Amino acid sequence: MVKEKYYKVAVDGLSGSGKTTMARLAAQRLNWFYLETGSFYRALTFEVLRQKINYKDNKALGSFLAKIKIDFHWDGKKVMVYINQDDITENLRLPLVDRQVSYISEIKEVRKKIVSWQRKIAHGKNVICEGRDIGSVVFPDADLKVFVVCDLIERAKRRRKELVEKGILVSLEKVRENLRKRDRIDSVREVSPLVRVPSAIYIDTTYLTIDEAVNLLVDLIKRLVHSGEK
Repeated sequence: MVKEKYYKVAVDGLSGSGKTTMARLAAQRLNWFYLETGSFYRALTFEVLRQKINYKDNKALGSFLAKIKIDFHWDGKKVMVYINQDDITENLRLPLVDRQVSYISEIKEVRKKIVSWQRKIAHGKNVICEGRDIGSVVFPDADLKVFVVCDLIERAKRRRKELVEKGILVSLEKVRENLRKRDRIDSVREVSPLVRVPSAIYIDTTYLTIDEAVNLLVDLIKRLVHSGEK
């Protein structure tokens, strides 16, 4: 009996580069599982802030991590995230979460626990996994690795548009500064920094429409699967 082959696609890149939308829409088209790793860190950050946990206190953080349960659901169209059965999906991109998520996600104990959850969820599935350390840490054996970038100003415009659509009013300059700060923190952090692994295919979405970017990713995945069937 031939063992079924499952593929893992790692999509890494800068915050606001369009990697999340690309990965999600590609998963929809291909009927694959979509795993948005950033939602785990955002969910955990939201809960830290909600419970007023001192995440710099190792004991307090350890106790918090031992009790928290994050559930990630993908129904083929949208992501739903729950903390201890409480739906917090709409809170993931709040400005206060944006400001703190890089600091909390660089903590070694946090990343260790979340990476373990992510690997369990992806097991036995064709999965498109999106984040910042997917090709280097979470799935270093991914069958396809992509690294997505985009001009800072364009990223700030996109992120601000998302926030305004949710009724969150914030200046373009503030969004741009937050993205610039996040780029710096993600790239220089000691644990699982944002890096482009040598084997990753580079995609710049600055001048691409959403459809063009998604088409690129879908085409790469179809080529991967086709080559694996030979």
